[in-house]
Amino acid sequence: MNRPAWLSLTILLALPGRVPAAEQPGASPVYEQDIRPILKANCFPCHGEGDKLSGNLDVRLRRSIVQGGKSGPAIAPGNPEESLLYRRVRDAEMPPGDKKKLSPSEVALIGGWISAGAATLRPEPEALGDDGAFTEEERRFWAFQPIARPEVPRVRGADRVRTAIDAFLLARLEAQGLTFSPDADKPTLIRRASFDLTGLPPTPEELSLFLADDAPDAYDRLIDRLLASPHYGERWGRHWLDVAGYADSEGYSNEDPVRKEAYKYRDYVIRSLNADKPLDQFIQEQLAGDEMIDRAIVERGYQNLPADAVEKLVATGFLRMAPDGTGSGGVDQKLARNQVVADNIKIVSTTLLGLTVGCAQCHNHRYDPIPQADYYRLRAIFEPALDAANWRPPQARLISLYSDADRTQAAATEAEAAKQDAERTKKQQEFIEQVFERELAKLPEELRESVRAARAAAVAQRTPEQAKLLTDHPSVNVSAGSLYLYDQKAADELKQMAEAAAKIRATKPPEEFIRALTEVPGRVPVTHLFHRGDPDQPKQVVAPGGLSILAAVVLGPIAEKNDRLPTTGRRLAFAQRLTSGSHPLTARVLVNRVWMHHFGRGIVGTPGDFGFLGERPTHPELLDWLAMELVNPSHTPPYEGGKGAWRLKRLHKLLMISTVYRQSARRAPTQDAADPDNRLLGRMPVRRLEAESLRDAMLAVSGKLNGKMFGAPVPVMEDEFGQFVVGIENKNGENRPGPVIPLGGDEFRRSIYVLARRSRPLSVLEAFDQPAMEPNCEARSASTVAPQSLLLMNNEFVITQARRFAERVLREAGNDPRQQVAHAWRLAFDRDPSAAEADGGVAFVAEQADHFPAQPAAEPKKA
Repeated sequence: MNRPAWLSLTILLALPGRVPAAEQPGASPVYEQDIRPILKANCFPCHGEGDKLSGNLDVRLRRSIVQGGKSGPAIAPGNPEESLLYRRVRDAEMPPGDKKKLSPSEVALIGGWISAGAATLRPEPEALGDDGAFTEEERRFWAFQPIARPEVPRVRGADRVRTAIDAFLLARLEAQGLTFSPDADKPTLIRRASFDLTGLPPTPEELSLFLADDAPDAYDRLIDRLLASPHYGERWGRHWLDVAGYADSEGYSNEDPVRKEAYKYRDYVIRSLNADKPLDQFIQEQLAGDEMIDRAIVERGYQNLPADAVEKLVATGFLRMAPDGTGSGGVDQKLARNQVVADNIKIVSTTLLGLTVGCAQCHNHRYDPIPQADYYRLRAIFEPALDAANWRPPQARLISLYSDADRTQAAATEAEAAKQDAERTKKQQEFIEQVFERELAKLPEELRESVRAARAAAVAQRTPEQAKLLTDHPSVNVSAGSLYLYDQKAADELKQMAEAAAKIRATKPPEEFIRALTEVPGRVPVTHLFHRGDPDQPKQVVAPGGLSILAAVVLGPIAEKNDRLPTTGRRLAFAQRLTSGSHPLTARVLVNRVWMHHFGRGIVGTPGDFGFLGERPTHPELLDWLAMELVNPSHTPPYEGGKGAWRLKRLHKLLMISTVYRQSARRAPTQDAADPDNRLLGRMPVRRLEAESLRDAMLAVSGKLNGKMFGAPVPVMEDEFGQFVVGIENKNGENRPGPVIPLGGDEFRRSIYVLARRSRPLSVLEAFDQPAMEPNCEARSASTVAPQSLLLMNNEFVITQARRFAERVLREAGNDPRQQVAHAWRLAFDRDPSAAEADGGVAFVAEQADHFPAQPAAEPKKA
């Protein structure tokens, strides 16, 4: 060959979206940009970052690689075959043992780098700190740059631009000779917008009103109405609960105890979104609501809580959603406590930072510029509330909502009930004595006094003769438990007195609790870096802080103690930093996730990973424009109900009134050829309904949907087939389901209100990719598998709703089959059927009407 073999290979680095120097025409590989990422991921832990250099070789700088270690220089620039480093990775001797080996493309790249002279981009630093030194490539990485409002591009097809969003997208399309697809029709738009904002299909009445509205702003007003719907908070609350890791049970172990109070956090999220609470406030309350309430409330132990304090404390349930096995027996408490802290850091970092910070728990992050010390600096922010050395299990963290007035009323009620109990006890003793005397009179006279004395003696002090005497004459052993055998009337009277006491106690104000995260005032733990993440190997003390790669962009260190607060104030400072508007990650991560839920894929396709292994943004300027629009909106907000910064409803409308959102989803050969994955969004992506929307839509079109909001979750039980269904567990002695306990219509509530127990996922939702919260879900998957079809054909819930749907159609459309088909189409698809669809539907109904009468009747189910 006339050129080195490495130049002929396709270079496939583990850093998607970055173009290595080796792939650029005429360019040779360089250390910082091409080689260091490979060595960082595979070699740094032993050859640079550990307590001891393996083989005395440090590969973090080119010059130290040339210098080498115990075996001499590791590379010979210009000669790969004479380079020990190249030979060891080529022969799969390094990394050693069972560790993952370098890919052929990575080996080839290293060989090519050495062959070309082992160049660097710039002079190397004189020394590296304890955490290593960030390279210019790492510092300049797109996600770590300050957010700036980019210039809105000019486009040729200005007539297709409704918002600045369209201009950014159309500029890219026009560069490929493409443009937007035509606008979708009105039935498509109302169905798309309704599912997006409420998770429910539009009703026939809503469809008719929208189709009849010819005003130019009809679509804008439709979006406003949907944003004002209480169902909006339920739909978008579900999205937030995914990233928060919401569950109604503790998980961690097979015991999986239920969290009776967790639903209050779910309701907080729904209410906050419906109220369009600014996202900066929403985030601050969830990270540090307990540090935002009046100092006096904290100092008096969270008693007599006003409504605003209750709301902020409930919000901290965000940091109580991770699996928590510390309240269960039979678990290693040290490991369980450490896991709760680790899971919380993962939830916070993937939700608000869009980074896999958890990968730095045991060592420096293999790919991103996140030193291990950064992980523990973040841990120090949360450790005052999640203090492993002074741990509080779940039950010890509950905060009572009882007020002094409630306690006074409860005490008075209990005193009244106690009087009733005392009267009942006195009466009971009288009845027992009366029965005893009657039974005693039946014995021979010479035995009566002996029996009386034996009964009066304490059990432990009875003589053998006395014990035998009572055994020989059991009828005199009258007790509260056996009184009914002698005098049913007396027993009934006592029962009525007990029920009266119970009724009195039932008037007590119920005591409710909050599942909150709080700190113990005055208790400030010391945070250590754990060697290899092992809590039994604490090393140096670390102070609270954020990511050091952002030090030049974000404010300085977080104070260890805010003297103005009874608590440390660390979480509040961290939350304020995230929502300051200058943080380079938070706003980008939030708007990217909103974009993902509207278009099926984020501008960054990895919503929980904006790091080096994540995907690069398809439209980086648009992402920054949206982020700026969120934190510093323009003067003419398209959604009047959401003026001001950090307003989510305003962002929704900005996206949804755009041309890109309104366009048709129909494919075109020209566009498919130029943009087969539709990354440029020249048509609206087709998206699958999520599990909850699928179930809720079935309930809606069948006419059975219960619109009740908030409150304790609808229970889930195991049915006779081992499936988890809505219902109250009622198993008999053979562990088989007993009679169905009525739920009073709660079985028809929206899926967000169904118990989310980790060990009992509702089967009809699980089949359609409802995620497991381990500990949270950054983005849902959408699978197409056979069990989904089988469930839609055979599941009892689906069959029942299909029957109710048919009954509704018959009830509302009358007996004409063509009218029935047309009405069914409108209910199910929000449009009229085509002539062919109508003819096919009528023929199908006629065929089924002939088929079923000829079939034998099904045998009734056995009880």
